[in-house]
Amino acid sequence: MKEEEYRAILVGIQLDEDISYSMKELAGLAQAAGVTVLGEVVQSLPRPNPATLIGSGKVAELAQLCANMEADTIIFNDELSGMQLRNLEETLSVRVIDRTILILDIFAARATSKEGKLQVELAQLQYRMPRLTGFGKSLSRLGGGIGTRGPGEKQLETDRRHISRRMEDIRKELAQIKTTRSVQRSRREKSDIPVVALMGYTNSGKSALMNRMLALSEKDDKAVAEKDMLFATLDTQQRSICLDASHKFILIDTVGFVSKLPHPLVQAFKATLEEVIYADLLLQVVDASYENYDFHIEVTNRVINEIGAGSKEKIMVYNKIDCLEELPVDATGCECAFISAKQGDGIESLLELIRENLFSSRKKVSLLIPYSRGDISSYLCEKSEVLSMDYQEEGTCFEVELSEADYCRLKEYERI
Repeated sequence: MKEEEYRAILVGIQLDEDISYSMKELAGLAQAAGVTVLGEVVQSLPRPNPATLIGSGKVAELAQLCANMEADTIIFNDELSGMQLRNLEETLSVRVIDRTILILDIFAARATSKEGKLQVELAQLQYRMPRLTGFGKSLSRLGGGIGTRGPGEKQLETDRRHISRRMEDIRKELAQIKTTRSVQRSRREKSDIPVVALMGYTNSGKSALMNRMLALSEKDDKAVAEKDMLFATLDTQQRSICLDASHKFILIDTVGFVSKLPHPLVQAFKATLEEVIYADLLLQVVDASYENYDFHIEVTNRVINEIGAGSKEKIMVYNKIDCLEELPVDATGCECAFISAKQGDGIESLLELIRENLFSSRKKVSLLIPYSRGDISSYLCEKSEVLSMDYQEEGTCFEVELSEADYCRLKEYERI
């Protein structure tokens, strides 16, 4: 599809709390979708207008503003009902979308894996289902545009039964992918390689941190895409990181979080985020250069708790310290690392923290393995850190570092 250029005005309603940051974030999302932001309109209201979200006078003012600035799109910071979409488009005569449609469109444009595309399509259909009778021009007309990527007009032209059938098909496909991932996860568990998951607010530097660790492991060819924008990467990435010859772990880069993340999207992406549930250690990456980074931490923690990973071992990673005059103050009570993924500052200290969390429980023991159990000797040489080997009359004597699980399995061979 040929990319179009859009000129938009952002609209928000302020009820009880300040929405200045939320509006700034909406502008970032619009720019990530390739939209030129012309300006913004914020109205303070005691409650949303059920017909148009904003007041009728502000709608008339907005119509005049669109004409004067030659805007072709209005983006609302709050989710609109089908009736509100229809009423606003009839009055304003321009494309009207909301924050949810915008985020879903960005995800649809960035998804590359089969699973990611299916998850986005499911989220879009879940969003559209209750709005079929009220969708405005932007989601019913033929052609492209923001909010129409992904499943396309086919689903919009069919009835609820057809859409429900498609949603069920997607869920079945995702279940098959989940089964495949479970098999892969069980293989990882058998290999006893620990898993570390990167998570945090969008554009906090997770992909940049993964690439920095890959560079230190001399795996630059495995680098992932990174860009200074919201949701630059979407699909989950997995890479092997070697601390040394006998200590390695799997590093997983997950999708970033954002405030007001559409609920259908949270539900759809639980399958991807469940990798966080099975991780041995979480690295919560925080953009320390953002003034109210506590807000980012709060949003991330809320999603992590929702998917059931709130009790996981965690290291707070304060990134972008090269942009600060002094280090931030941590109030979470977790272990902390202060880094610059871009400059490489603090990465070695972070890796040492990871080493301590993942491998400090390993035991150094002396094992005498009979020559008849060559399978065990091969396993020790391949999967553990062998400090020394000595061939004796009864068998091979190993001085070795074992995980707790391996020690329990091989305890009978320990030399006291």
